[in-house]
Amino acid sequence: MPRIHPLPELLVSQIAAGEVVERPASVLKELVENSLDAGATQIDIQLHEGGVRLIRVTDDGVGIDSDDLPLALARHATSKIASLDDLERVVSYGFRGEALASIASVSRLSVTSRPQGAAHAMRLRNDADTTEPAALSSGTVIEVADLYFNTPARRKFLKTEATEYAHCSDVLQRMALANPAVAFTLSHNNTVRHRYGPGDEESRTRTLLGDDFFAHARRVDVAAGELRLTGFAALPAYSRSGRDEQYFYVNGRFVRDKLLMHAAREAYADILHGTRYPAYALFLELDPAEVDVNVHPAKIEVRFRNARGIHQFIFHALQRALAAPIGSQAIDMGAESSTGLRQGSPEQGQRAQPERNYFAAPQQASLAVAEQNPAVYLEFARSAFDTQRAAPSLSHPEHEAAPLGYAIAQLRGVYVLAQNRAGLVLVDMHAAHERILYERLKRQLDAGPPSTQPLLVPLLLAASAAEIATAEEHAETLPQLGFEIAAAGPQQLAVRAVPALLAAGDLPTLMRALLADLKEFPASRVIEARRNELLATMACHGAVRANRSLTLPEMNALLRDMEATERADQCNHGRPTWVQLSMSELDKLFMRGR
Repeated sequence: MPRIHPLPELLVSQIAAGEVVERPASVLKELVENSLDAGATQIDIQLHEGGVRLIRVTDDGVGIDSDDLPLALARHATSKIASLDDLERVVSYGFRGEALASIASVSRLSVTSRPQGAAHAMRLRNDADTTEPAALSSGTVIEVADLYFNTPARRKFLKTEATEYAHCSDVLQRMALANPAVAFTLSHNNTVRHRYGPGDEESRTRTLLGDDFFAHARRVDVAAGELRLTGFAALPAYSRSGRDEQYFYVNGRFVRDKLLMHAAREAYADILHGTRYPAYALFLELDPAEVDVNVHPAKIEVRFRNARGIHQFIFHALQRALAAPIGSQAIDMGAESSTGLRQGSPEQGQRAQPERNYFAAPQQASLAVAEQNPAVYLEFARSAFDTQRAAPSLSHPEHEAAPLGYAIAQLRGVYVLAQNRAGLVLVDMHAAHERILYERLKRQLDAGPPSTQPLLVPLLLAASAAEIATAEEHAETLPQLGFEIAAAGPQQLAVRAVPALLAAGDLPTLMRALLADLKEFPASRVIEARRNELLATMACHGAVRANRSLTLPEMNALLRDMEATERADQCNHGRPTWVQLSMSELDKLFMRGR
């Protein structure tokens, strides 16, 4: 029988490298993080053959003292933490002290560094025992050549040069997005591919994610105690077929955390449906002691002390940003976007509107609405037919408070045409009315606790030990949500009452989803999601139908309600409810000014 024996140090490092050094992009991530931890403001990256042949990272950071160079390549040697207390509140990207050692075990690596004030630079290679003088003005240069040259089996798993380069480019983009004040240059096979100059969060986001993303993005900046969420979240018109534009950072570290992703997805639930994915670049800041980053070798997963509190904060902060009413957005007179008015200052509000009860019978005999101030509208409508090309004077305070303007016509019983300060507004009246009704129904239901529907015959649900334990753990929470659940045996739960609004739904599926989510997410989220599905259906059937002729006062009442309704930019299915055509865009259509 084989005897237990210690492994050689090189083999130990190569095993560790299997966790840390998955591909060239993994190496690049570790090296760039070291440069950022060193306070670099300029980082230059050179790749050859997708990073397999060479990765060279040059920075202008503080450098490494010549006496510390041998320790830089030693396992579990670092300058970033010194005690358990430091580990429990990590503020740097790196902290384990094993990345360079792991990389050095599967490559030909050299470190050249010159701290400020040093007489000259020193170089250390992983195939040499001593350091040697070198030429370098300041900072540090790390070269990683011939990745996996001594572990050919691992090298066979690498993809094509183009694929490996693409992964490296993605890594740099994620790092650059979180560090807008740092300049980055990326070269591949002696050709500069990307150059990012120093700037602020907005300019770096626009550079990396593009003008199209930015044109649809809402600014996020919400704080609660020691928690703060900033960044940009795109509206559903910019939704994606995958998660390729979902960037979430915790204290500057890019993470893929299911709790954060779930909170973001829930925030979009009312405006994005189907198989589309939201796009965002979000930055969560919190006390480092409240998050554990030491749970994954690649440090891409985290664990929160107060997971549910973080989930709720992210959900509400993001939902608030996405739900801003139209009236809270300033009209950009020079806007060229045809997808809606851009976000403006929150100071530009709208008139308080009384509740209008035009949730009429399904046949929509009448909307039963009227413009509150017909005289103001008539004054505006007369000016719309003025022979002068210029837009009518809008100095009247009533006009200033009407971002969507006033109706001038209806097209084929489907679209409302309105004139505002920027030009022409087109409104899908069914989609807009559907959103208004939906939000109104939610407000009415939120005004009080949900009514409970006792089941004539209790629903017996086969359950695992974990599901039964979850139900017992939340025995006080479930009744507050309208549920009466108790164990009926070692492998069975009895459901005796449910929220009345959900009584007609698929109760077994609902209960399993609820119990599964209760382990990690607030119970109210799954209940609210199911409830909102039913309310959305009710609103869709109750909204004004296509080919329904509206009077001008009815059209204007619809516009005013849109301005006062959260999430009025999209219907319940994620489609836009209105678009803006500026005067310059209209001029282009008719080649005016040429």
